[in-house]
Amino acid sequence: MNIGPFKLKTQVLLAPMAGTSDKPFRLLCRQQGAALTTSEMVVIQKHLLNTNKSKYRLDFSGEQPPISIQIAGSEASQLAESAIQAVAFGADIIDINMGCPAKKVCNKAAGSALMQNEKLVEDILNSVVSSVDVPVTLKMRTGWNEENKNAPTIAKIAEESGIKMLAIHGRTRAQKYHGHAEYDTIKKIVDQVSIPVVANGDITSGKKAKAVLDYTGAEAVMLGRATQGNPWLIGQVHHYLSTGENEKTLSVNAKIPVILDHIQKIHKFYGEKMGTQLSRKHIFWYAMQLDQEKGKVFWPTVNRVIDHSEQLIIFRDFLHSL
Repeated sequence: MNIGPFKLKTQVLLAPMAGTSDKPFRLLCRQQGAALTTSEMVVIQKHLLNTNKSKYRLDFSGEQPPISIQIAGSEASQLAESAIQAVAFGADIIDINMGCPAKKVCNKAAGSALMQNEKLVEDILNSVVSSVDVPVTLKMRTGWNEENKNAPTIAKIAEESGIKMLAIHGRTRAQKYHGHAEYDTIKKIVDQVSIPVVANGDITSGKKAKAVLDYTGAEAVMLGRATQGNPWLIGQVHHYLSTGENEKTLSVNAKIPVILDHIQKIHKFYGEKMGTQLSRKHIFWYAMQLDQEKGKVFWPTVNRVIDHSEQLIIFRDFLHSL
């Protein structure tokens, strides 16, 4: 699949996820075979550039191209300026967020809230595409709610505006992450646009990925929450799509060095105090993925630890106990 001049090496992409797809996780997922790893969403405004959040979210040093930065906002001029700034920070691809269902985002008329106003969507897409010389992609949902599944209409607007790729999460904004993703809307979009479409939502195995691609005609899949605590899913999906066979399951012993390296990279990237805090969710996800019953018992103990070295030792001991 091509995004502008960039030819992606696999059919598996990592979804942009606030609080998850930070630099340490993107690097890990690239190692596992993700063709593209998009950043957490950022609002790039001058008064925010000196904040810690912006500093960490806009650090792409050492990452392999193409670098995809997701921008968020509610006004065409604001998003155009964010796109220009993102290119200055190293973006090879700009992704526009019209998929986030979070209340704090939608209350600012950003994220998936934008889908309620198709004229504003058109203004935003035209403004961003014309403001930069790099490919612009769009991530969205199927619509605002069950009665307003207007993603096919927005997909046509996007194509006419010069968007180079669409990623569709098979839920409405009203669904958030409840219920099941549906792929009929994605199939409808694939049938009516000529730009690449990527299917997202509830893809948890290679077999499911193949079924979704076959049904929708999408060119690739985008994995999100299913990679939390299980980045190996990326390689498993790629293997299945390439061979039609399940990859041999990795042992816990084979996963331990990867897990501990990830936690150490979080500590190093964010610093000891902040790194210890931000590692907790990943430790929880890994523990629950590897052994849910033992993970539930282990979690209260490690969650109280405030020293990064102690956190790593306790977690390492837990992993080896499995």
